Amino acid sequence: MINQDFIRQSSGLNSGKITSSTIWRSVHTDPQLLVGISLLCAFGLLILWSASDSNEAEVQRQSLAMLVGLVVMFIVAQFNVHFVRSWAPTLYAGGIGLLGLVLFMGVEKNGARSWLDLPGLPSFQPSELMKFVVPMLLAWYLAGRPLPPRFKHILVAAIMILLPAALIIVQNDAGTALMVTMSGVFVVLLAGISWRLVIGGTVALLLASPAWFLFLAQEHQKNRILTFFNPYRDPTGAGYNIIQSQIAIGSGGIYGKGFENGAQSQLDFIPESNTDFILAVLAEEFGFLGVLFLICLYLCVFARAGYIAYTANDMFSRLLAGSITLTFFLYVFVNMAMVTGLLPVVGLPLPLISRGGTSIVTMFIGFGMLMSIATHGRQK
Repeated sequence: MINQDFIRQSSGLNSGKITSSTIWRSVHTDPQLLVGISLLCAFGLLILWSASDSNEAEVQRQSLAMLVGLVVMFIVAQFNVHFVRSWAPTLYAGGIGLLGLVLFMGVEKNGARSWLDLPGLPSFQPSELMKFVVPMLLAWYLAGRPLPPRFKHILVAAIMILLPAALIIVQNDAGTALMVTMSGVFVVLLAGISWRLVIGGTVALLLASPAWFLFLAQEHQKNRILTFFNPYRDPTGAGYNIIQSQIAIGSGGIYGKGFENGAQSQLDFIPESNTDFILAVLAEEFGFLGVLFLICLYLCVFARAGYIAYTANDMFSRLLAGSITLTFFLYVFVNMAMVTGLLPVVGLPLPLISRGGTSIVTMFIGFGMLMSIATHGRQK
């Protein structure tokens, strides 16, 4: 009787575990990824409250954007990734059309004419959507061909990347153009491109950069590069943002000055303190330990997303999930390096922390695709 009771109890426990896993899969949700995202959102709202000078309306708008993003994420996750795969060329063509429409009907905000304000719709940036549409198309194109890709396939992939990137550059949004380009480059790299081509392309870009700087770069882009090497060449102009950011980060020390006690942020010395430079607010008020906590949250999300990409069942899913994961990591890296002065200022938000509705919703679209790959690909 004792042995039979033990077997019945063990069977009940095992069936409970299976039921829990089945529930998550039935709603196509990855619980580990969801927890990491939720913690990031909650921490982001806390920092935004201080960075926006306790502006309740702004925090409510950010909360609403996150709620909409969660809903969109769950909706996207319900679609099998192969259904999305069949729509990749159509979505790409539509994205190119919207980017072209921006050139004629675009609205300028923060120096970039990259917004569309269509009747009956909230204003949005079509360029943000291309961060996932471009890698989706490249994954669709390369997954159906022998890998590693041949040179002619790489050329076609380069055209697919450069066309939307060029349209975004014309909108004066170099930061988003960089991310769209890299999201496509990540797919090509993950497809197994030869390292000789990678090294050769990198060397070619480095050799061509002086010519770009002298003949093609706009004046404000040149100022950003020069300011990167010496912020104090124009301390009250182009170098002001990074100088104030570094002062705030340094004054925070190990433990920080305390929530809402940062002099640089509360006295508005940090421009764009609730968007691009929100990390400086975090560092001043919560110190090195606060920044380290945020990095740990990001690493948890990155590790789970990387695991989903690694265990994907087919090449299309693997390429798409890998690109989304690396693009998310690049966002975090570029923003943190920009705020600390390790990279030129390119105007990229800190994912799920900086204010911005369109960037948040599009980020959740990427998470929805990851959850679709994690759950649909493992259904039996």
